[in-house]
Amino acid sequence: MTSAGTGHASARGVGVGVWRRALRSLARKPFAVASLVIIVAFVLVAVFAPQIAPYDPTKPDFLAVRKAPSAAHLLGTDDVGRDVLSRLIFGARASLMAGALSVVIAMVLGVPLGLIAGFYRGTVSELIMRFTDALLSFPFLILAVALAAAFGPSLTNAMIAIGVASAPTFIRLTRGQVLAVRAEEYVQAASALGAGDARVLWSHVLPNSLAPLLVQGTLTIATSIIAESSLSFLGLGVQPPTPSWGGMLNVAKNFMGQAPWMAIWPGLAIFVSVLAFNLLGDGVRDAFDPRD
Repeated sequence: MTSAGTGHASARGVGVGVWRRALRSLARKPFAVASLVIIVAFVLVAVFAPQIAPYDPTKPDFLAVRKAPSAAHLLGTDDVGRDVLSRLIFGARASLMAGALSVVIAMVLGVPLGLIAGFYRGTVSELIMRFTDALLSFPFLILAVALAAAFGPSLTNAMIAIGVASAPTFIRLTRGQVLAVRAEEYVQAASALGAGDARVLWSHVLPNSLAPLLVQGTLTIATSIIAESSLSFLGLGVQPPTPSWGGMLNVAKNFMGQAPWMAIWPGLAIFVSVLAFNLLGDGVRDAFDPRD
C-alpha cells in the first residue's frame, strides 16, 4: 500500500513540476505573452459587446449607407447603414465561441476514443483507427462544409460540424500519447498493484498526456475560427442579420471597389485572432519541450 501511494505521489509531483516549469518558460516568451494579451482582449470585447458597441449591430440606417470611416462611425458603415465597428465587436462572439466550443466537442469525441484505441489492442482499436483514417482522408474544411450542409445552416450546427471534423486529429494524437505513456514504469506498477483499467487511464495515462492535447487544442481554435468564418461566408454558419466576421466578408465582397473598409476590418480581425492563437500554441508547445 505504501509503495503504491509513494509511486502515485511521485508521478503526481513530477506532473506538477512539468506544468510549473512550462508556465515559467511560457512567461519568458514575449510573442506568446503578447498573443495571450490579445486573446484576452478579444474575449473581453466579446463578453462585454453590448456595453462596448456604439450602435445596434443589426439595425439598418438607410441614411448612412456605405459611409466611409468618420467620427460618427469609426470603421464606416455597411451596405444597409449598419455600423461596422459594432458588427465587428458582436461578430467576435460567434468566432470565439465557435473556436472554443468546436475544440471542446472535438476533444469530448476524440480523447476517449484515442484512450481506448491506445490502451486496448485488438478489434476495437483497429475499428476506431480505420474510421479515423477514413475521416482524415477528407480535407478538413471540405468535411466541415459537408457536415454543416447536412446538419443545416446555423452557428450551433457549424460548431458541431467543425468539432466532428477536428475529432480525428485528437483521436490519433491521444492514441500516440497513450502508447508512449502506458509503457512507463508507474503505469505498469499501478496495473500490477491491482488498479483497474479505468483508474489507470484517468489517474495516470490521461493526466500525463494532457500537454500535447493542450497544444493541439490551442492550435485547433485558430483553425476553427477560420472554418467558422468560411462556413458563415458560404451561408452555412451564422445567419443574417446576426453579425459574424465571415458573414461580413460575404457581404463586403460585392462592394470591394465602393466600400473596401467593409472587408478590411473583419478580415483583419480574423487575421489577428488566428495569428494570436497560433503564436500562443507555438509558445505552449515550446514551453512543454524538455529541451527548452
